[in-house]
Amino acid sequence: MSPPVPSPPAPRTAGLSALRVALPVWGTLLLIAAALVGAAWVLLEPTPDKHLVIATGPERGAYDDFARRYQPLLAQHGVSVRLRATAGSAENLRLLREPGSGVHAAFLQGGALATPAGAAFAPALAGTGAAVQSLGSVAVEPLWIFVREDSAARLNGGRLPQGLAALAGWRIDTGPPGGGTEQLFRQLAAESGLALPAVAPTSAGAPAPGGTPADLDGVLALVSGRIDALALVSAAEAPLVQYLLGTSGVRPVGLPLAEAYARRLAFLRPQTLPRGTIDPATLQPTSDLPLVATTATLAVRADLHPALVQLLLQAAQKVHGEAGWFQRAGDFPQPSADELPLAPAAARHYRSGPPWLQQYLPFWLANFIDRMWIVLLPLLAALVPLSRILPPLVTMRLRSRVYRWYGHLRAIESELEAPGADLAALRQRLEQLDLQTENIGLPLSFTNELYDLRGHIHLVRKRLQARAGGPAAAASAAAVENAPAT
Repeated sequence: MSPPVPSPPAPRTAGLSALRVALPVWGTLLLIAAALVGAAWVLLEPTPDKHLVIATGPERGAYDDFARRYQPLLAQHGVSVRLRATAGSAENLRLLREPGSGVHAAFLQGGALATPAGAAFAPALAGTGAAVQSLGSVAVEPLWIFVREDSAARLNGGRLPQGLAALAGWRIDTGPPGGGTEQLFRQLAAESGLALPAVAPTSAGAPAPGGTPADLDGVLALVSGRIDALALVSAAEAPLVQYLLGTSGVRPVGLPLAEAYARRLAFLRPQTLPRGTIDPATLQPTSDLPLVATTATLAVRADLHPALVQLLLQAAQKVHGEAGWFQRAGDFPQPSADELPLAPAAARHYRSGPPWLQQYLPFWLANFIDRMWIVLLPLLAALVPLSRILPPLVTMRLRSRVYRWYGHLRAIESELEAPGADLAALRQRLEQLDLQTENIGLPLSFTNELYDLRGHIHLVRKRLQARAGGPAAAASAAAVENAPAT
């Protein structure tokens, strides 16, 4: 029994037919592309969270002032910044090390790892796999020693003390225990022979009254006369430093052994506050003040997203890049990482600057492309040649709509040649086949394929009619079929 001819398909327009052929091919390519992009999205994390927590140290201190200036700069890119006040560098370092602290970035005083509190973290912070990394130094932080003039008159014959050894017997506030200032002052006092009991903090060691920040409490204690001297490690731009420099009856004093201290403690550098820097009109200070200074480091967790590292460094350039008493314009931030390894994203920033796409695109879009180009570029390179396969595939699919009917036509023709063929049944199948070809939807460019098929159906119809008409009709049909085309 001969196979039945399929039922006639529903009529389709030529354009819709081509579209239905192309869509599965394009759909497959797009699904593959989407899967690759999705995998890259998970692995590369092109869009980070838009919030940061920065540990700042005591309120109204230099670090607090720095972070508050970062806030509007980061907010321009949609990043919200929350500040977390701490006791100082030791606590900042601990919070960065603790995974559940919620702190992403913090300011650290140079030499933080040299303190007893920081030394515990030193082994874990060595090497490229460290949990805490540096974004570079952002400011010079001198050790300021402010004294009361009346204390100098009472304790030193009216002369300002020269060097730490001259502070023996003075009531000295060195900040909260375990803080960066207290640790550094103790180190320098030991080098200078200053008796350690004289170094113990006298006002800021206990909790500040009324919740007043410890550094501010020390300033108030000095101004009110409860202490004779105050040690403070802070940038010159810090509000508390500027307040003391302008306070009557309070004077900064220098450290004649600044160069020697810097040779013995690698994290220190000698600095000089030139005569007249504070107030050129009154020539304050009246002579050059030798100081020792460390540098403030902007540190982050090693898992902080590179895009946020970029934003932090760009904010740092605006906040710390201006000229100051101890630096020229553009000196900070700088990629110094004496104690902490430099973050790879920071090293790239210092080497190449911000991504050039940021000059033309919004930050988040530029960051997305910068992070995803390693996937998008190969994907584009693969899709271009794959897209060239699409036209041949569409052509093959469209021609197959014609060619598959040739199988039915050949079967009818073969059965027609067999002795005892059922001519009535073959005629019915042929007419059904002819009817189906009227409903094949093809673009105009494939019309010749359709007309060739219908022409061949017509030839088989003539042979069928000739077979039904006897030998003479068959001979005539054969002659017509074999006649050369004109």
